[in-house]
Amino acid sequence: MGLDMYLSAKKYLSKYFDAEDTGKINAINDIFGLVGEEDGDYGAQEVTFRIAYWRKANQIHQWFVDNCQDGVDECQETFVPREKLQELMELCEAIIANPKKARETLPTASGFFFGSTEYDEYYLQDVQHTASRLKKILNDEALKKCDFYYQSSW
Repeated sequence: MGLDMYLSAKKYLSKYFDAEDTGKINAINDIFGLVGEEDGDYGAQEVTFRIAYWRKANQIHQWFVDNCQDGVDECQETFVPREKLQELMELCEAIIANPKKARETLPTASGFFFGSTEYDEYYLQDVQHTASRLKKILNDEALKKCDFYYQSSW
């Protein structure tokens, strides 16, 4: 038990809007054994895949709650604009450069099995992991046309 956190990328594929998606859609349909009718059934698919995971990184969770979920923490899936991921990455990089700013810029949060609220090496490991992961995500060409979603479980 505890705070598990997920960032997912979603991509909408449609042979009606992008002919290049047809092969991808056909491959997905084959995986599930779907056979489209002549009227175009199964001509569009949404693909979701996990691109980041955290465990008990309560400071990161609280940032998503405050900055993307309007303060509501009900384990709901929430859209996260690319700009927000950029903002979080830059915030984490600033803390890595000056850990004394951690308490004021990315505070911890207590909760049901949320983990430690100390500003210690584990806190900094979570911040470093977040900065590194988000940098990779934001620079990945394959993710440029995806939408991002955050969800937690506790």
